[in-house]
Amino acid sequence: MEAPILRRLRDLTDFEVADDNPDVRGWTVRGNDGQALGTVFELIVDPEVLKVRYLDIELDTRFQIKEYENHILLPIGVASLDADGDNVFVPALNAESVLNCPPYVEIQITRAYETAMMRALGLEPVPDGDFYGTPVHDPSAFYRGRR
Repeated sequence: MEAPILRRLRDLTDFEVADDNPDVRGWTVRGNDGQALGTVFELIVDPEVLKVRYLDIELDTRFQIKEYENHILLPIGVASLDADGDNVFVPALNAESVLNCPPYVEIQITRAYETAMMRALGLEPVPDGDFYGTPVHDPSAFYRGRR
């Protein structure tokens, strides 16, 4: 099954973050050790179903990654919002494991890329069926901490 066409939120002029959800672009992303890994650069959405599928994370400069390889995508369901501060927590990552994630260079997102990303997070992708129907791609758990 082909991956749907996912788009950056900024490219969709008729779309915006729902009123009851915070716009997390610019928020600090923290790993399981509490260290900052980077910031949320953009939201990657599936315009057909009006849902955020991925967070585009710009990694911190301390990782000394090449200029065009300093972004990764994270499925929205592997992260959660801080109840008080402007932080996004990703329990599956830390300063070492974040370097195992495949870089995202604003290319069309393929199922092969998504599979590599899932494996870097220690998750087994759904081989057939509803790829986005799993908790890994469910935005409701992500936003729950801030409602």
